[in-house]
Amino acid sequence: MTDLPLIAVLVGSLQPDGLTSRVAGALERLGAERLTFARVPIGDLPLYSPALEGNGRSVAAWDAFRERLAPAAGMLFVTPEYNRSVPGALKNAIDVGSRPYGASVFSGKPAGIVSQSPGALGGFGANHHLRQSLVFLDMPAMQQPEAYVGHSGALFGDDGALSDGPGKDLLARFITSYADWVALHARKAG
Repeated sequence: MTDLPLIAVLVGSLQPDGLTSRVAGALERLGAERLTFARVPIGDLPLYSPALEGNGRSVAAWDAFRERLAPAAGMLFVTPEYNRSVPGALKNAIDVGSRPYGASVFSGKPAGIVSQSPGALGGFGANHHLRQSLVFLDMPAMQQPEAYVGHSGALFGDDGALSDGPGKDLLARFITSYADWVALHARKAG
């Protein structure tokens, strides 16, 4: 058992060894001294529809997802950009976790967002679309440092390990600031 804050990690890509998953793994390793990370899979969640729950009905996969998120002290979103926004699977996960209305598992939890792209813009559009949703979800999203990771394929060596350099420095700065952000919000809540 650890006394470190538990952070739920939602990876927006469904590729198990894709760049987004690798960036998430790098963040988890860089932040391991201050935070405990638990990836919460999103790929098998049925599409959200309010018609499927309520009046004593529930969807087991949705219930299990919400139960995994509930004890988290914060949420780390790591996402690629699809069509200048977040992937559909991540948007669906947000919809599932935020419902039923008034019972969101996200409310009040400090969020960190890292977007990545093999291109130059680093998922800027996805990052900002996600921020819009977090406002409604009542999640204080860390503002600085921003993490738009462009040319993300260049972050990793042939062995798959995170290479030293500006990309690693950005991720290290980000996760250190995010750990501080989580601690700040824990003090406010306590």
